[in-house]
Amino acid sequence: MHPNALIDLTTQLVREVLKLDAPADSIVSYFFRKHKALGARERHALAETAYAVLRQRLLWAHLAQSGHGPMERRLVLLAWQGQSYIIKNGATADEQAWLARTATIDRSTLPDKLRHNMPDWLSNKLREQLDDASFWALVERLSGGAPLDLRVNAIKAKREDVLALLAEAGIEALPTPYSPMGIRIDGKPNLQKLPLYTEGHVEVQDEGSQLLALLTGAKRGEMVVDFCAGAGGKTLALGGMMRNTGRLYAFDVSGHRLENLKPRLARSGLSNVYSAQIAHENDDRIKRLRGKIDRVLVDAPCSGLGTLRRNPDLKWRQSPKAIEELQAKQTAILASAARLLKPGGRLVYATCSLIPAENEVIADAFTAAHPDFIPLDAKEKLEQAGVPDASTLVTPAGHLRLWPHVHATDGFYAAAWEKKA
Repeated sequence: MHPNALIDLTTQLVREVLKLDAPADSIVSYFFRKHKALGARERHALAETAYAVLRQRLLWAHLAQSGHGPMERRLVLLAWQGQSYIIKNGATADEQAWLARTATIDRSTLPDKLRHNMPDWLSNKLREQLDDASFWALVERLSGGAPLDLRVNAIKAKREDVLALLAEAGIEALPTPYSPMGIRIDGKPNLQKLPLYTEGHVEVQDEGSQLLALLTGAKRGEMVVDFCAGAGGKTLALGGMMRNTGRLYAFDVSGHRLENLKPRLARSGLSNVYSAQIAHENDDRIKRLRGKIDRVLVDAPCSGLGTLRRNPDLKWRQSPKAIEELQAKQTAILASAARLLKPGGRLVYATCSLIPAENEVIADAFTAAHPDFIPLDAKEKLEQAGVPDASTLVTPAGHLRLWPHVHATDGFYAAAWEKKA
């Protein structure tokens, strides 16, 4: 595709994404369905440019004020600035001169808001938890993309064998530093045609998400519930830990998301998973299991602000009011899930959020309201699951806390309890 046509098409996509009326990934997917003639490299270029604009939205909107033409086109040109071929052959002479002028601006002298590219409420929440150096390290990490993490399916393969097969395929990969079943790939190779993927030896899953599953300590022959299963990434991890024995329930209010579990489940070879759509946290399907379950994982609906490397639109689409509404939902779901546990059973509450209001506040309130649940030390439980250096993953209160700039994962939080016998 000619660079000028590529810029025009990217401008259309950015215009749609910046409406912020739907998740960016769904907008991008819909755009590609409308433009089926685009090749894989073109789709990748368009998507990465749109996400780059979302990551640097405030800075580039500020710089774009000195340019001419549609605002979305100026933002796209700034995103393409490092691509000399695209700019030389797709931008006008005036646009090229304008880009050259913006490139001379010392961005370190700009106001903090233009450097961190976050709404004030979010930057303030993060600064409350981090010193200045850590805050800017987090900003830098969130300003880039994420690597591709895989989880090895324990019932079909071993990590060392998968690493060898990836090397044979010319894909550079390393073991993840914490998860004993994880592999990290720098880049976005097309895995979907490899037998490793099609035969269910690996699944795409962030290392942090793998650690949440490990924290449950799920074992052979147990009854386990993934309370907010979604598309089933953690469900599949739990099934592998259970070695395809026992009974594993995958519940979610979204039937559409559970439908996405089906092809993944078929690849995995698991036969102990029972998925069901529920109407709410007190659905009759839930009530029938009260007092019968060994492990419950509650990966609660949350702001998703720990996933900004992958979903940069969330920092513009979330708000303090939305988080307040989520807190009520998180509290209700956790209380309902707790009723499923038998004496001695383990409960894990988790989010992919960086905001204490969705994390420690919810966990501490649950502990105070449920004296029959004993808080567990995440360090001890992760070590039992084979996680090295687990002390670096845990807060002084014994909760799992993952930061993108420290652990190279998405941002995650988890707390665990055991029901008194």
